[in-house]
This record gives sequence, structure tokens and C-alpha cells, in this order.
Amino acid sequence: MKTGGCRYGTHRVVEPQGVLPQPANVLNNDMTQIWDNELLIDVIRLNVDSASFHQIKNKLIDQGHKDIEKAFGEHAIELTDRTGKHKNEDTGSGGMLIGRVAKIGPNFEMKDQIEVGDKVASLVSLSLTPLKINKVKKVLLDKDQVEIEGQAILFSSGIYAKLPDDMDENLALSVLDVAGAPAQVERLVKPGDNVVIIGANGKSGVLCNAVAKERAGVAGKVIGVVRNPNYFDTLRATGCDEVVLAGATDAITIRNEVARLTDGEMADVVINVVNIEDSELPTIMAAKDRGVIYFFSMATSFTKAALGAEGIGADVDMILGNGYARNHAAVSIDLLRRNPVLMKLFQERYID
Repeated sequence: MKTGGCRYGTHRVVEPQGVLPQPANVLNNDMTQIWDNELLIDVIRLNVDSASFHQIKNKLIDQGHKDIEKAFGEHAIELTDRTGKHKNEDTGSGGMLIGRVAKIGPNFEMKDQIEVGDKVASLVSLSLTPLKINKVKKVLLDKDQVEIEGQAILFSSGIYAKLPDDMDENLALSVLDVAGAPAQVERLVKPGDNVVIIGANGKSGVLCNAVAKERAGVAGKVIGVVRNPNYFDTLRATGCDEVVLAGATDAITIRNEVARLTDGEMADVVINVVNIEDSELPTIMAAKDRGVIYFFSMATSFTKAALGAEGIGADVDMILGNGYARNHAAVSIDLLRRNPVLMKLFQERYID
């Protein structure tokens, strides 16, 4: 076992030297010998970031591949063989994984008590996780997931969650993948707030709907924005008081509808959880002056958001999504357990 590794994982950086694992182009994914401050995981499944998964899938379709599942698997193996991790080279995003603990370095900084054989989910991005894929067993195109045989490394600075014994692993993985969003919504929304959620039917969206309604209460209003009228019932059931039918890039429609539904007050908090580009300005225009905007999606462009807000004279506070918030895993799992509508919805969507 090697010694002297950095808790942040710089000892695994191959190129360029001097940077942390996330911005690095290439990591060392040799799993034959680990450092004493690392956790080795036998990986079962990858949950690829939604923006990344759909970008890869669409790119493969555009390239003319007929068997997208096979092509996606080949892409995943090629990418990790070449770069040592599953970081989308176009979106820069990754995802997370579940697997069983294979080895625990004696100097690994344990956050929660785990033992060899325990099933865990990583709560750090695949974009910074050394990963070796030996075999792709199945690509779940409708769930943004990839079943594999392989191994991964968590550094001492990394966070993880031991999977609950009373919950299907795929269900838990789907929730933990977006756990940062509802945890941040819980912090941002206050009683009586008007809240707009753009992308309210997605995995993170439905969780945010429920938390936003809990926090805003009867004096507040939660407005979900979706482009498909078939989603209305789901949004109502998960916490939305009103639904706006509009594409996430349709700034004028979203602005006008939010103004109508709030009697011109606009939103105190706007949550963006869509996985498409060019939704920054519609999000900004839904907020009131000094309103708070939370961009959770990895499709968000800081440049478009900052310059767009300046261009329309919007005095708003913008927060770039951080997938980690203290106790976010526990918050999201507890939300699912106490909300039978969400539990049923996630079971229908994400359990094979």
C-alpha cells in the first residue's frame, strides 16, 4: 500500500500537474495498489449526471449509431481508459456511483462508519473520481444509469453515504444523485415565499417542489414550470400550487406568467433544475429585485447568467449549485420516506 497521498487526491493527477482531480484532464486509475488514505470501491452502477447523459446520448445519435446502448457503453470504457474518470469532455460534469467497499486505507478519513462489504453511494462527482471500467453490463437509457463491473477510488476529502437497508439501491441512488438540490431549497425558502421551479417534473424538480411547499407553507406559492401538459398532475401532487406551461428557454412567457400568478410581485426564490442550455435568462426574469436564484443544473453557464442579468438590469442574488450540503443525504432520504407521493413516483420511475 502506497503512503503519502494528498487528502484531496492530487497524487492521482497525471495531467496537468498542480491541479486538483476535478479540473485535471487525466487521472491515474490504477486499482492494483491503493494509497493509505483512499477508499477502494467495487462499482455496481453509475448514475451519470442528467445533462451529461443526454448530451452523450444525443451526440451518439447524431453520429449515426444504431445501437445507442452499446455505443454508450463503448464510449464509457474509452473515456475512462483514456482519462481515468467519467468526466464529460463537453459538459464537464460527471455523476455518482454505488458499489461495495473493497478496501479501506488505514489513514482514510471516515465520515460515517463503514466496513469492507458495505454498500455505499459516492456523494462526490464522477468528474473527480478515479474510475476503471472492466465491463459495461447494461445501459439504462431511460434512467441515466450504467451497470458496470469496475472499481473506483474515493479520497479522504470525499463524502459518501452508506445505503439504507430498507430501500432499493437504485431508488436510493436516484435520490442521492440530486440530494444537494432539496437540501439547498430547504435553506433558501422561507414561509410565505413565492417560489418558481424551472424543470419541476425532473428527478430533482419533484423533490424541490415538495420541500419548497413545506417551507413556503399556505401563505406562500410554489409555481412549477414545464413544457408538457401531461406533467400537470405530477406537479400538483408533489407540491406545486400553480403550473406554467413553457419551455425553459422561453423567457418572456415565463416572466409574464409568473407576474400574472404573483400579482406582479414575482418570485422570492427561483430554482433551476433543467438539463438544457440557455435557460439562464428565463430564470433570472422570474425573480423579483433582490430575489434569490439557485442554478442546480450542470448545463448552466456562469457567463450567460452573469452577463444576462447585467444586460437586463436584474438586481438578483445568484447561487451556483453545489451538489453537497451538510446532511443532504439524510435530508433527501427522509423526505422520500415521509412523502408517500414522492416514494411512489420514484419507485415507478427508477426501480427496474
